[in-house]
Amino acid sequence: MAEEVAKAVAALDDFDVSYETNPMATTIEADTIDELLAAVAAAHKAVDADRVSTVLKIDDKRTETLRAQDKVDAVAEVLGREPKRER
Repeated sequence: MAEEVAKAVAALDDFDVSYETNPMATTIEADTIDELLAAVAAAHKAVDADRVSTVLKIDDKRTETLRAQDKVDAVAEVLGREPKRER
């Protein structure tokens, strides 16, 4: 699946979004819902397979501007360390 996931991730480069791919998903951030949806649609279409499953969860906090990294940083602050463990 790495080749197909890479196609989807590469498609995001055509949009004004930031993204981070991890073992289970790719988190995408955009300033507008329209840009986000266009990027997700392009990533979905970029996959060349008989069946494609795209799961979309939108977190739209409208009272303040937060980035995904801000959420990770908040957890690190509470833990007193990075919330990551290398094996």
